[in-house]
Amino acid sequence: MNFHVITLFPNLFDSYLNDSMLKKARDKDLINIQFYNPRAVTKNKHKKVDDIPYGGGPGMVMMAEPIIDLWSTITKKTMREKLPLTKKRKFKTIVLSPGGEKFTTAYAKSSVLEYTDIIFICGRYEGIDARVADITGAELISIGDYVLTGGELAAMVMIDSLSRQVDGVLGNKHSLEEERISSHEMYTRPAEYSYKGKTYSVPSVLTEGNHKLIDEWRKKH
Repeated sequence: MNFHVITLFPNLFDSYLNDSMLKKARDKDLINIQFYNPRAVTKNKHKKVDDIPYGGGPGMVMMAEPIIDLWSTITKKTMREKLPLTKKRKFKTIVLSPGGEKFTTAYAKSSVLEYTDIIFICGRYEGIDARVADITGAELISIGDYVLTGGELAAMVMIDSLSRQVDGVLGNKHSLEEERISSHEMYTRPAEYSYKGKTYSVPSVLTEGNHKLIDEWRKKH
């Protein structure tokens, strides 16, 4: 799976993507993540990527031209790169937006099955010129009913979730919580833990080895 991230702040991704599961997945070439900064393709001497909004209002809006230039380069260049004979390049473009469709595990699963390349366009300031989505055919996606400073955190969340669906990233498909009966309430050793004179015990059903009863307990917890 190939991820392409258009962002003014690529360094924000360093600490998260260069550690743990995602680092291992990148080292094994199971996922590939590339970054593209709109400032690198601006045609003005001040590297300006935003301007005041039409109709008035506070803040600035990211201009369409540098983003579209990058998007065009990504799709044309990547299309020329060879894949195994059984695969063809297929792109999905996503604009991170608090007003977009809500991101879910089902969305992650279907995206990984259908696409080889996902392009994230991360907004800043008051947002992105709406013509970007019109031209690229991007889907507007939100990770929740709240507003962030920019789209970078949302892109990290989605890359993490999408990567989990790529074969080999977790090593064992049974590690996918959504593929098994799981619970938000988990325990490990010791079976009893004392704190300030009170003992906290693991539910007995989890220690008795009856897997049918364990599954029933997990469905409720």
